[in-house]
Amino acid sequence: MTRMQKYLAATAVAVALVGAPTVSYAVSQGKAASGTSTHAAARTERATVVRPVAEAAIRKAPTARIVAPGEHVAVDGAEIWLTAEGKHWTTAGDPEPQFRSVVDGNVDLTRPGVSMQAEGDAEGRYFLSGLYYGGKGTASRVTVETKSGTVHGKLLELAGKPGWGVWYATTQVPADGKGDPDFLGNVTVRDTKGRIYAQLK
Repeated sequence: MTRMQKYLAATAVAVALVGAPTVSYAVSQGKAASGTSTHAAARTERATVVRPVAEAAIRKAPTARIVAPGEHVAVDGAEIWLTAEGKHWTTAGDPEPQFRSVVDGNVDLTRPGVSMQAEGDAEGRYFLSGLYYGGKGTASRVTVETKSGTVHGKLLELAGKPGWGVWYATTQVPADGKGDPDFLGNVTVRDTKGRIYAQLK
């Protein structure tokens, strides 16, 4: 074989290797399969372990509690229930039912949004609640930022993916926080992947 033929043959092999797709190799009993280094085999083994763990974590992320229309949920003396028309609630200090509609045209369910109502008592306990709607993905968690720290709440939804739900939480407001309009901060609803579903700033 001439020098030129050897050069062309080597070039053809190099091109074939560059154009070849990436291939995963199995690892058996801690030894690399034929054609792979130990380092590459270990990397492949880690990938096969990490992916199922990450997927399992996503599957285990909490989601909203599904409630029947009109089903009352008790929360520290308050009650919340949902109907197709919106959010209903009472508090220990105000047993007269209150209502926040999702069908009166004041809520655009096609765009992400969060609302909040905050009602306190003489002891400084506050019942926080509101609507969330319009986000992408599946709503999972809600947090409320306060000057005393982060408050974690819960989510409620009707069956059938109506495109909205209700969040609620309770918190104790210290004496120096009463009457402070900035005591309560952002309300953030996140989806099962940790992304922002909707936020009130």
